[in-house]
Parts: sequence; C-alpha cells; structure tokens
Amino acid sequence: MLNNIPHINHLKSNNFFLIAGPCVVESEEMVFEIAKKVKEITDKLEIPFIFKASYRKANRSRLDSYTGIGDEKALAIIQKVGKELSLPTLTDIHTEEEAALSAKYVDVLQIPAFLCRQTELLIAAAKTGKCVNVKKGQFLSPEAMKFAVDKIRQSGNENIMLTERGSMFGYHDMIVDYRGIAEMQLNKVPVVLDVTHSLQQPNQSTGVTGGKPQLISAIAKAGIAVGVDGIFIETHPKPAEAKSDGANMLRLDLLEELLVKLVKIRKAIL
Repeated sequence: MLNNIPHINHLKSNNFFLIAGPCVVESEEMVFEIAKKVKEITDKLEIPFIFKASYRKANRSRLDSYTGIGDEKALAIIQKVGKELSLPTLTDIHTEEEAALSAKYVDVLQIPAFLCRQTELLIAAAKTGKCVNVKKGQFLSPEAMKFAVDKIRQSGNENIMLTERGSMFGYHDMIVDYRGIAEMQLNKVPVVLDVTHSLQQPNQSTGVTGGKPQLISAIAKAGIAVGVDGIFIETHPKPAEAKSDGANMLRLDLLEELLVKLVKIRKAIL
C-alpha cells in the first residue's frame, strides 16, 4: 500500500506517517513556511511526511467564507512544494472533473467525509491511478467504509487509505471511537486518524466552525497507542489568523513536542 507515493515508505521506517499542512492555500509564502518546518521536524524524527493543503474549500458554512486563491494557482503552489522539498503531496477533490485536474499536480487525492459515498467521484479518483484517501463520513460506521474501498478496488486501484475524522455526537460536536481504527484496518489498507478535524465543533450559530485544540495531544496519543498507521494534523503559524478551520488547528511551534511524544508511544507498543 502507498507504493505509488514518492518518498514515502512508512512500513520500512517502522513509524507512523504524518499528513500535515494548512487547511487551505492562503499564499505561497505561508505554504512554504509550514512545509519547510514540518519537513525539518519529520526528517529529524524519521517520520514519513505527506504535505497536505486544500486548493479550494468547497464546504463552507457561509457564502462569504474564504474558499481560496484560485484552483490552478493553488494547485501549482502545492506542486511546487512537492518538487522543491521532495515531498509527496495531498489535496481534496469534490467532483469527477477535479479528480483529473488535481491528479496533474499532487500524489494523493483526498475524498472529503461528506462525499465518501459518491460513487462517481470515487471511480474518477481511482482511475487517475493516484493514491486515494477516503475520509470516513461523520454519519457512517467504520464497517461501512468497506464499500468505499471496494468501489476503488473494483475500478482498478489498490492504492487506498481510509481516514477516521470523528463521528457526529449531537449537533455541535465530534467523538472518536477508537475501535473503528482496527475495524477499518480489516480492509488491508492504511488507516489515518485526522486529529484536528475530530475536534471540530461544526454547525455553530455564528456560521464559523469551532474546535477544541487543547485536546489535540490526547486524541493523537490515543490514536498511536491503538496502532493507527498515520496521523493527520492541520497546522498554521497563527491559527487565530488562519482563513479556514483556525479553531481546531495546531500551532506550528507546538508540533515538534507533540511528534516527539507520539514517536515514543509508537516505539513502546511495537
């Protein structure tokens, strides 16, 4: 698995891998600042690293919410990060047309949680030949993700990841059921824990999603302890100034301390 992603082999490293970056491309300068810092940390800790940034945010609470700087402009920046820093890259897609477009720029196509049952989107992503990361819908059981995996495999693509990102717990909160990680690993694919989105508090009356970033360490440590293959963390130098999802992002200067702890846990359970 993950055998068509350049520069990554988490099985050989015997470590978890990290998917990390900003929620969305805000500028080239910001993207490179984050990517360079995370690469520096992960190289030191021998953690395989996939750089993540959305080129456009399609699922917004309000019409005036920030969406992006332009699709191809943002994708070109993500591609530049990958080439200049020798990093595999990941971005979200929302339609079949976006699958073909994004595949020209990135190594991993990510299916957002709300779209994980969209058959035509899964088929289009699979047919690009890229690795496909499917986020589990907040409304689905871990067992139900078997069908997303089957759709991609039956479309001729074995390079698949599944990502746990919490389940709806009432109207404004998420909860992580760690049993789901082991359940989804039965599909013989790497399973990722999306730490920061699991701490979202969506559907706020203000139209701005809230979050509980103070629990990032607790969620991440528990995920590593139960044997998750990868960790997903959105990070930003100044989350309070981020244009999307700032309420649940990890401050960039706190990332290294957290990853050091996660590596210790990983070594302890092997």
